[in-house]
Amino acid sequence: MKNNFQNNEPPFRGVGGLNRRAFMRNGAMALFAAGFGGVPNFVARAAGYKKIIAPYKKNKTLVCIFQRGAMDGLMAVSPYADPNLKTLRPTLYMSPSANEGKLFDLDGRFGLHPALAAFEPLYREGRLGIVHGVGSPNNTRSHFDAQDYMEAGTPFNKGTASGWLNRAVGLLGHEGTPFRAVSLTSALPRSFYGDNEALAISNLQDFAIQMRGNPMAANIASKSFEQLYDDTSSQLLNKTGKESFDAMKMLSANNIKNYQPANGAVYPSSPLGNSLKQIATLVKMDIGLEVAFAEAGGWDTHFNQGTANGTLARNLKDFSDSIAAFWKDMDSYQDDVTVMTMTEFGRTAHQNGTGGTDHGRASCLFVLGNDVAGGKVYNNIKSLAVEDLEDRRDLPVTTDFRSVFSAVADKHLNLKDDKKLFPEWDGNKINLMKA
Repeated sequence: MKNNFQNNEPPFRGVGGLNRRAFMRNGAMALFAAGFGGVPNFVARAAGYKKIIAPYKKNKTLVCIFQRGAMDGLMAVSPYADPNLKTLRPTLYMSPSANEGKLFDLDGRFGLHPALAAFEPLYREGRLGIVHGVGSPNNTRSHFDAQDYMEAGTPFNKGTASGWLNRAVGLLGHEGTPFRAVSLTSALPRSFYGDNEALAISNLQDFAIQMRGNPMAANIASKSFEQLYDDTSSQLLNKTGKESFDAMKMLSANNIKNYQPANGAVYPSSPLGNSLKQIATLVKMDIGLEVAFAEAGGWDTHFNQGTANGTLARNLKDFSDSIAAFWKDMDSYQDDVTVMTMTEFGRTAHQNGTGGTDHGRASCLFVLGNDVAGGKVYNNIKSLAVEDLEDRRDLPVTTDFRSVFSAVADKHLNLKDDKKLFPEWDGNKINLMKA
């Protein structure tokens, strides 16, 4: 495997928030060395001694991106062929036949926003699938409540203690490293709350690791690697601890800073671009990442939304450019990575009086991967005639978000227990993943 890092090592500053039992069980002292030009001798010795599964083995990784603020799916992927759309949005309507800023015609019915140009070749290649009319069966228009319901995976139960991604981690059915579930956010998202270990890493360069929703966090969050090393009398650490400690220095600020993306991939210098670049870094370190989370804000376009240019267009460009750069960077890892996006709800079918759209119901989401049956807009949308709109104003939810999330988790992570993944749900998975 190509070494994507340069070997400048400032003094090690310690690791907080590692579960000692998991740390020992998975040979986690070897985690950080694995991505740097082969398997070190001490890793092989540790693996042989404990009969552990080597942490440098590739994993399937699901990357989830939450678009907070409610993306306007009717503009991102526009049902331009419906004659009602132009009536509903006289100044926001876009089409593939416009002189400039025209949509990419996907199938004669739906058009991709020009700011999502980076998605167009991925769609044509059959790697990108789009699900439209997707959302929650709960009709709340509160950002906070809708996000909470979606991340918990129980749209009518605010008392659910765990998030659906945390439950997914628990259903993986095998031991994992402390870096199995990582969110590139300053605090752990609701999706990761629960009994299974998850980390929130705001910035790898700063090595800022926080832990929430974990009953052991209070006892271990302040412990550095040196303390974990001192606390244990394990024969495994006694034999390999010094070399292991040196190896952990490889996850240094300079190494992260000097990471070189593959294939000339260029990430936008935005929060989402930076998060996805760091996720790519962790994937290529082969340290056991299986579920990753990132988020992007700014989708609440109540006024001056714009069309080919404007607030929404800028957000869509950053969104698609960041994901496309990540996919290009994944290179030989593409078979092992699937990306799925989500947003709490959509926008009104009617534009408002300030050139924007208000809180609505259904939106669309994107699923990218080699195991995706892409090149298609999956939908059950009837029409945008007023009588077909929810409350005569909104695109109705015709696909429950759980039917998408469960389909992706089932195929990519081999999770079969939908009842545990999504309690209270007895729906059917959408057929958007390859057999």
